Amino acid sequence: MAATEAGDERAAAEVLRGLARHLNCLSEDNKSTRKRALEAIKKETVDRGLSSGVLQEVFSSLLKPLLKCLSDPMERCRETAILMLGEFIRCVPKPEESLPYLMPCLAQRLGGNDILEPAEELRLSVMEVLTLTVEVCGKQLAPYLHDMINILQRTIVDPFPDVKRESCKCTVNFAKSVPEHFHMQAESLVKPLMQTIAHQHSQVRVSVIEATGAVIRHGNGKNVDDVLSHLAQRLFDDSPQVRKTVTIVVGDWLLHMPDRYSYFHKLLPLLLSGISDEIPEIRLLAADLWRQTGTQWEKENENDIKDKMDFLLSPPPLYPAGGQRPGLGCRELVVRNLSRLVPAITHDVTDWLVPTRVKTSQLLSVLLLHAEDHCTQHLQPLLATLYRACTDSERDVVTNCLAAAKLLGTFVPPEVFLKLLLGHVETASSFSHPWTPLMVLAAVLGGCSGPLLKPHLQQIADTLAQPDVCQEYQQVKYLEQLLACVDVLLCQCEADCSTVSLQLLQVLITVQSASTEPQLSDKALESMRCLCKVQGLDSVMVLYRQHMGQLLDWLSASVNTWSSYSLQRLQLHVIAVQSGPVLGEFVSQLMPLLRSCLHPDRDPEMRMSIFTMLAKLLLDSGNTLNSQGRFCDESEMFLCEALLPNLVWHAGRTAAAIRTAALSCLLALLHGGTVTPGQLLRVEEKLSPQVLSALEEDSQMARLLACRSLSTILKLTGPSLHPDALNKIYPELLKRLDDSSEEVRRMALQALGLWLSSLTKDYNPKLCARHLELLFQQLLLHLDDPDNSVQEQVLGVLKTGSSVYPALLKREVEAARDKQRSPAYCDQLLHSPAPKLSTSQVPDGAV
Repeated sequence: MAATEAGDERAAAEVLRGLARHLNCLSEDNKSTRKRALEAIKKETVDRGLSSGVLQEVFSSLLKPLLKCLSDPMERCRETAILMLGEFIRCVPKPEESLPYLMPCLAQRLGGNDILEPAEELRLSVMEVLTLTVEVCGKQLAPYLHDMINILQRTIVDPFPDVKRESCKCTVNFAKSVPEHFHMQAESLVKPLMQTIAHQHSQVRVSVIEATGAVIRHGNGKNVDDVLSHLAQRLFDDSPQVRKTVTIVVGDWLLHMPDRYSYFHKLLPLLLSGISDEIPEIRLLAADLWRQTGTQWEKENENDIKDKMDFLLSPPPLYPAGGQRPGLGCRELVVRNLSRLVPAITHDVTDWLVPTRVKTSQLLSVLLLHAEDHCTQHLQPLLATLYRACTDSERDVVTNCLAAAKLLGTFVPPEVFLKLLLGHVETASSFSHPWTPLMVLAAVLGGCSGPLLKPHLQQIADTLAQPDVCQEYQQVKYLEQLLACVDVLLCQCEADCSTVSLQLLQVLITVQSASTEPQLSDKALESMRCLCKVQGLDSVMVLYRQHMGQLLDWLSASVNTWSSYSLQRLQLHVIAVQSGPVLGEFVSQLMPLLRSCLHPDRDPEMRMSIFTMLAKLLLDSGNTLNSQGRFCDESEMFLCEALLPNLVWHAGRTAAAIRTAALSCLLALLHGGTVTPGQLLRVEEKLSPQVLSALEEDSQMARLLACRSLSTILKLTGPSLHPDALNKIYPELLKRLDDSSEEVRRMALQALGLWLSSLTKDYNPKLCARHLELLFQQLLLHLDDPDNSVQEQVLGVLKTGSSVYPALLKREVEAARDKQRSPAYCDQLLHSPAPKLSTSQVPDGAV
């Protein structure tokens, strides 16, 4: 051994003698001379492959000259010196002997306020030498802690990205080499690392995160809060490698950081967020680290959770399928920190950044999946969080929060969550978005089972059917959620819904009534069919037959308060239209409701809408109101108490519009066959004056409807009318022959033809000659009408009149011919009279 050392010393002395001149040249002013001298020294030492012992001796003599060359003005000289230093440190057996000289020099070059090395590539080379020194010297660097920290503080924020990366690598190695000393000054590196963590190069960000992991793990544990927010931002990094590194670092802290128990509530969200990452590799890595964390915690706290380990191993019923249940340690970690995590979730779920809100909403589901039934004690703040999150404009946030709400339904007993949720549904006005409690309720119910919900079905359905709940708001979003609650009850409880069929039907009717979206109405109708299916009913009409009496009572309870803005009138319309023939079975119950709605003192617009609805129903009365033939018994009372009072003239456009609507309904009643001629005769004294008065309306439609109604009345009762009643009709019709509307004129002529056809033997032409004379004269005047179709129609009416009092008509025609009034038509009347028209030949007018 001694001989070897002596040999090494002789060989080293020989080498150094050969280098003496080159060493002297290092002090020359000529840069080329210095360059050649350094290259020669390198060739004679590093490149010769000398033994490590010889190199150690040579290095001891060359160290100071080489370190002096680090300040050489020539870049190539500095580069060669750095390269030689690195090779010597790598090859010599005792590199730590160089530290007293090497470290102060490197600290001077890189650790001062101003970095003295201007070349980026050379700074990188120096950092590589420093990293190598840390690797080979290890604990021997402890006395140089201050110099190392000064260097790393400056180089971590170096402008050259590669220097940053190498500095982070050196930081990691140094922290692992001297952990018992590093913690004293680790805090000094946090600030520069956080300044660099958002660098534009992803590889730099990865290196900084790795270095941060080492600094915190081997630090004093006081700087976790300073780095958490920065690491949390890196969870949204576009680079999967960055997110993966964050996961690894946080997992390492949870497993190995000495003071990790104090920071579980802050570190858990970072690791659990990785479980929902879009990259499968990161998800698997996060899940594995989390599993290790839980297992380790379980072992460390085995005595505290022994009972749970023995008795709480089976998953709860209804546990979500498709996923593995987290271990007991993982679940306990979440449960014990949930009270601290929920406020943070509540805060971040409304963050101004969309990625933060999405990630937070994903994390919420993960936490609830771990907390299981323990989330019951945090139900109030969790619901408040869900209400706020469900208003988010980002669809993914809403979807994730509804998935979390479904988990609440899985783990929380129905009697607990319903007590809060139903109360919030009833007081929806206190929320900025009233539909959010319904949205959350639907999701929570979707996570609960039918058997568990069955005892509470009545309570849920009664709440949904409350007027303040289902009729208070008409926004599409609110109605959609109302419908969603019904659908989830039908899906979860199926046949059990028969006990609340009425309430669910009321809600579905309300949704259709309030909706302005055809698609939503169609969905509600489909839900109605589903309600039939779960009860084994054949059709929606059977469902209506089952509840029609209760539905009419439901509407009648509030009919005295209805107005044009009341939703109940629209509910009545939906029920009347959808129930079809079933409506005819409950006419006696419906009529008081209609009479109340149509009272002249009620809201005008509401009356118009009811009349419009009735007109449609009466036109198809056989399939609606009169399907059972019972409406005929009510029609006379309906005519007198509902229709006629609304035909009384009142000033104003609104009143005129109501009279028009009432006339439309009257015409539908007459055409629908639900009123008999005998009934019409009994009310003729009340009906005729109102219809005749309507012939003078300003509205063309009202006059037309009045003419058509009068024609139908004459067709049904004309031959049975008293002559005095008949004589009151024709003068009003004659006035309409000069109407501004051609359609009204034609309809008036049609009515006059029916009037003439209604004259029976009880009508004495001679006693009523003055009436017939006036009629014939006025008709003959209109034979000169410029419209040929009117002339032809007048001619037809006169031919009908020819059988009533031929002599009188002949005399009036001859008088008209003498005055040169339509001689051709007059001759036709004189020589070829037409047969009398029968009432069956008169075409019916449409409503």
